[in-house]
Amino acid sequence: MNHHNPIRVAINGYGVIGKRVASAVLAQRDMSLAGVADIAADWRLRPLEARGIGIYAATPQQVGPMREAGLTIAGTLDDLLGRTDLVVDCTPKRIAAQNVEIYRACGLKFIVHGGEKHEVTGHSFVAEVSFESAVGRTATRVVSCNTTSIVRTLTALKRAGLLKRARGTLLRRATDPWESHLGGIMNTLVPEPDIPSHQGPDAQSVDPELDVVTMAVKVPQTLAHLHYWSVQLTRSASKEEVLDAFRASSRIALIRAGDGLVAINTVKELMSDLGRPHDNLYEVALWEDMLKVDRDELFYAYMVDNQAIVIPDTIDAIRALTGLATKSDDSIAQTNEALGISGKLC
Repeated sequence: MNHHNPIRVAINGYGVIGKRVASAVLAQRDMSLAGVADIAADWRLRPLEARGIGIYAATPQQVGPMREAGLTIAGTLDDLLGRTDLVVDCTPKRIAAQNVEIYRACGLKFIVHGGEKHEVTGHSFVAEVSFESAVGRTATRVVSCNTTSIVRTLTALKRAGLLKRARGTLLRRATDPWESHLGGIMNTLVPEPDIPSHQGPDAQSVDPELDVVTMAVKVPQTLAHLHYWSVQLTRSASKEEVLDAFRASSRIALIRAGDGLVAINTVKELMSDLGRPHDNLYEVALWEDMLKVDRDELFYAYMVDNQAIVIPDTIDAIRALTGLATKSDDSIAQTNEALGISGKLC
């Protein structure tokens, strides 16, 4: 691809991930936002107009209703795809798998997200692990929020030569906050019916060598996910060694309950105070003062912002597919700088 001009990125689906990807693309020097396609005719797309971003109807049938709602519509999805180099699909689960046929027919590179199966693209993406194998591909799948956190943290241990096997329990938020009036759960806990829950096998789609088993339960809150991990190390290790392994990843941020960051709401409030767009926590926020090592056993807990953690990886996936970068470290450094990710939160 010609890299003298910024890569033109289209976003199909302007929900919790789509709007964050849009903001992140706008923050990059080597990318431009070609436009956003959606079917909504309500408040959700109004902020785009104020920012001068082109709005496209994802289906021809929606052009009329969206215009009637007062939105300025630049055209249909087909029009948008004609003026872009790559499309990031942020539509709901299973819709993306159908859209893939359209992108392939247009000869476009595309990215789907964790709601889709590995088979949709044949490649699963976490920037620190599978960047190089994505370079120049037509498509990849940025894995889900929980899977991204699992691959990041276990890879940090693996790179330090410490990881033997990992067993994790996930406390999953019940629904996205903006939809919590529609559903979610109240006054109950809902166990995911299968062990392992799907995140373990999903992590192995990125790195088949990981010995990982996950169990998951839905809990009645919408802020974020919380993970508890029990890891067998390859040998006895010190706490400091383990913390150094985690510190080696810029996308794992160590936090301390001793600083008052005692719960997921306080971490989310810190993101707001730091002025992060959408209060985004891009990093895995891991409690260093809770972490415990007993000879060759390691125990720790961390928080996953389900709406934000995949955003930096999505930006890196754009660079990999289009060849804007060929090494993960180069892209990660660029993305981190643009999004204010440093490995430290405060």
